[in-house]
Amino acid sequence: MYNESMDSLISIEETGDLFSTSYSDEQGNIFEEPDLAALGRSWDEMWEIEPGDMIPMPEGSTIVVLPGRRSLGLAQGSGEVLSVWTYEEVSGKGIERPGLAVAALLPIGFTRTLVPAYVLEEREEPVTLPLYGYTAMAVRNGKPYVAARQTDDPSRWDPKAYNTPDLPGLIEERLGENPNNRLLQQLANCSLTYSCPTAQNVFYRRWEGGIPVSPACSANCIGCISLQPSECCPSPQARIDFIPSVQEIVEIAVPHLEEASGAIISFGQGCEGDPLLQGETLSQAIACIRAETIRGILNLNTNAGLATEMSKVLRAGLDSIRVSLISAREETYNAYHRPRGYSFSNVIDSIKQAKDLGVYVSLNLLSFPGLTDRKEEFEALSDFVDKLGIDMIQLRNLNIDPDILVQALPAPSEETMGIDKVIDGLRIRFPHVRLGSFSPSGEELGRRP
Repeated sequence: MYNESMDSLISIEETGDLFSTSYSDEQGNIFEEPDLAALGRSWDEMWEIEPGDMIPMPEGSTIVVLPGRRSLGLAQGSGEVLSVWTYEEVSGKGIERPGLAVAALLPIGFTRTLVPAYVLEEREEPVTLPLYGYTAMAVRNGKPYVAARQTDDPSRWDPKAYNTPDLPGLIEERLGENPNNRLLQQLANCSLTYSCPTAQNVFYRRWEGGIPVSPACSANCIGCISLQPSECCPSPQARIDFIPSVQEIVEIAVPHLEEASGAIISFGQGCEGDPLLQGETLSQAIACIRAETIRGILNLNTNAGLATEMSKVLRAGLDSIRVSLISAREETYNAYHRPRGYSFSNVIDSIKQAKDLGVYVSLNLLSFPGLTDRKEEFEALSDFVDKLGIDMIQLRNLNIDPDILVQALPAPSEETMGIDKVIDGLRIRFPHVRLGSFSPSGEELGRRP
């Protein structure tokens, strides 16, 4: 259940500096329980929320209700962790509302530090949450706050810049230029059905435009946003079901690179598998694109597991790659990504090839509180960045039901540091490494105009 705005729905009282537990009724109205201090969750541990953990909820956030989950808080005085339902029952307030847990979905550019604290309702099978990045939220002085850090400037990804009234007309105009291009039709559907920013940018003729090329993938990640077995997690979007031709790719890429400000073409979108499975088609397309224009950046988002195919696309004229990675520890990596036909060493080999050719390398670091901030994970990541000469770390909130991840991956063996300390630690250790959320344009890299 989703609410576009909290302002008209939240029922609050002035409670000073305390962060109060927030919760929902079955109609999606948001309330607070001022006698329960807010909690957040790291892996499977409940953490008391402190002032330094929270920021005002950013514009563009969405509040969601978590079905089958009751919000937890810390009782004032006793320090006991209670659900809102239990607290209202024992305190004599009466049970007027079920006290459902709520969460915030953050705009890109904000990295969550805690996930919501809740307890599952007693039922035979809990409802599996859709694949979104659930962030702990609370209320203070009548205002919503979230457990997060701003890690990039989200201005280019401001929701106000997308889904504008003129978008359908721009899509119709662009489709008219290449009416038989299946890729353009796919991007039109992604723009209108899923509100995909990189798809819409192709029609707005600006910034980073996405081109999907592969219906299959070399990994079987837990919580893939475009393809999941029916017994797992509901996918928020459909995967491309055809392999585009070189001509279809070039017809989109060349005009975008020639016309767009901050022009980037990215292969490897949320609506596809890994582009390296179409390495021959992709390398031919890149060579054709570069034969027509040297402007802009050609970027590849990939698992980087197919090192031979990576060599082809790198040598064809690729400018940058972004490698998806939940962990720099092979055990954790394999448990989440579940690679098919490649190994973790192949990923390292692909990155080395890119660096040897002067290609800009980013990590698409899938962040989750209680995993990314384990000491052993931080040290492994630091070693990975140092030895391979990584240029940028792009922080991404992992979209998944927290309980699905906890059940699938190994439990922590060491103390967790906190996501804040990971961010600060990376900045201190690697001042030359860019830390953010977005792929840099040519202007930002000091390359082609």
